[in-house]
Amino acid sequence: MMLVGMLIVIGIYGLDKVMQISLQLSTPGATDILWMLQFISTTIPLLIAPVVFSYLIVKEPQAYLRTNAQFPWGLMVLVLFIMFVSLPLIEWLGNINKHMILPFKGLQDWMQEKEDAAQKMVAVLLEMKTIGSLIKNVLLVGLLTAIAEEFIFRGVIQTIFTRWTKSTNWAIWITAIIFSAIHFQFFGFLPRMILGVLLGYLVVWSGSIWPAVWAHFINNGTGVVAMYLYQHKKIALNPEAQHMFDYKSYLFSLIIVVFLLLMYRYIATGKKPLGAN
Repeated sequence: MMLVGMLIVIGIYGLDKVMQISLQLSTPGATDILWMLQFISTTIPLLIAPVVFSYLIVKEPQAYLRTNAQFPWGLMVLVLFIMFVSLPLIEWLGNINKHMILPFKGLQDWMQEKEDAAQKMVAVLLEMKTIGSLIKNVLLVGLLTAIAEEFIFRGVIQTIFTRWTKSTNWAIWITAIIFSAIHFQFFGFLPRMILGVLLGYLVVWSGSIWPAVWAHFINNGTGVVAMYLYQHKKIALNPEAQHMFDYKSYLFSLIIVVFLLLMYRYIATGKKPLGAN
């Protein structure tokens, strides 16, 4: 699909323009071209693949996509709180991740190069000069990406590993590791993996993909909006900063997130939280 995307982009913008952007991301018009390439080569395949697999190959769409909406909708409110309260916890995990040192310097250097390249690409894609570009990014990065990634990871891949391993817990953790690794951003691996674990349990406990899609959308969409506000100097704090909270905030975040997850599990499954009478 990457080749198809490149051919379409070249056909629209011309080879010279595409070559300019490949050499220099700051080339005028780079954002639109990169977005088109990202949409055609990555987002659309991620969205189509699990649907085709579920409907046409295994012919068990509900078992794999879990699009069932028959769950207590109060869970969506809990998810909203969980995602915002978990911000300090995610920062703490990110800081731990950034201080990890691998035993092989060559491997760490390669990962750092990949990380830097990814950050440059994201900076270009999330350059938002108008409210229209903000809305576009919220829909594409926030909503569409959330649906596509949840369908393929928490839907198809997690279900496959559940059947292979005969263990829901193993399936959730294996899927979360793959989910994080596939982004090729080592220095964000740990928080992204834990996010994947959280999303996995949201699906398993509710029996539906939609709480995980909602959580994923909140995670991505909040980041997009914060970046827009920072770019337009509406907020002073860079959303990519790694020291927004202190250790008391980290501990408070962990305690409240665990409590909210127990409440989510209780409402979704009817199982009492630990310590309940």
